[in-house]
Amino acid sequence: MKKEYTNQTAVSYFLLDRLMYTAEYPSLFFFLLFLIYSITVTGNILILLTVGIDQHLSSPMYHFLGHLSFLDACLSTVTVPKVMAGLLTLDDRVISFKGCAVQLYCFHFLASTECFLYTVMAYDRYLAICQPLRYPVAMSRQMCVRLAGLPWVTGAAHSAVHTSLTFRLHYCGPHHIAYFFCDIPPVLKLACSDTSLNELVVLVNIGVVAGGCLALIIMSYVFIVAAVLRIRTAEGRRRAFSTCSSHLTVVLLYYVPPVCIYLQPRSSGPGAGAPAVFYAMVTPMLNPFIYTLRNKEVKRALSRLLCPGSREPPAGSPPL
Repeated sequence: MKKEYTNQTAVSYFLLDRLMYTAEYPSLFFFLLFLIYSITVTGNILILLTVGIDQHLSSPMYHFLGHLSFLDACLSTVTVPKVMAGLLTLDDRVISFKGCAVQLYCFHFLASTECFLYTVMAYDRYLAICQPLRYPVAMSRQMCVRLAGLPWVTGAAHSAVHTSLTFRLHYCGPHHIAYFFCDIPPVLKLACSDTSLNELVVLVNIGVVAGGCLALIIMSYVFIVAAVLRIRTAEGRRRAFSTCSSHLTVVLLYYVPPVCIYLQPRSSGPGAGAPAVFYAMVTPMLNPFIYTLRNKEVKRALSRLLCPGSREPPAGSPPL
């Protein structure tokens, strides 16, 4: 419960915190973040170009992978450049009130869209492995486009609700956000209004939206595992598990850190932002490597894109 403050001037800007342990060696951490950001953007753009150009990657799974790569590149761009700039000067850690609202909206728009997209990708794998004969009809090109667009529309609406609820509150000081970007829990701590409704919405969001998506993903993979175990050949089981393990890995990397943050909306201290560093910076960097290293079709396509004159052995049958 927050005490209402009247006769107080509304804030026009916020001061973002530095990342933990970066104050003593800002130049070193600037270089490290620049390296992470460069790898993230380059890797995801390469995957996006490969999926868009290579005709061998025309299945719905790779269509969704292209959307995921675009989301990861944008998600990193929303936070990392501002953090890098804040390592160099104090002025670059200042963000306007409207800028904070825009950053919060964009971050949650991209993050929630990615959450819904993982669910769609799990459904795609379920159809491909559990109902292979029905798959070409059920996952037609038109249906694939609709399923890819649904997370974007839902994510936009989902983020709009959170952003409007957060910035309808009155902020009269202090200005210091104990976080490296504008996110819901640290911003709510600065509100001069009652935040009970906001904190309830955050908990419901985790329980219903994120929890519901995770439950659907787990349910899909229960059926997938049962279907894979019924495959007679060891090679068939290996290919099926290899295709699905990439998706399961990135799902775990995506879900665990946000749960640590949003189930504790009042958490504070220098380590409070550590989980956010992982899913805002590290996970978008790792996703291209996870999908590339565990998918032979993507590796072949990347080879054709980067070395168009090279010869390679003929590709096998498309992945399940």
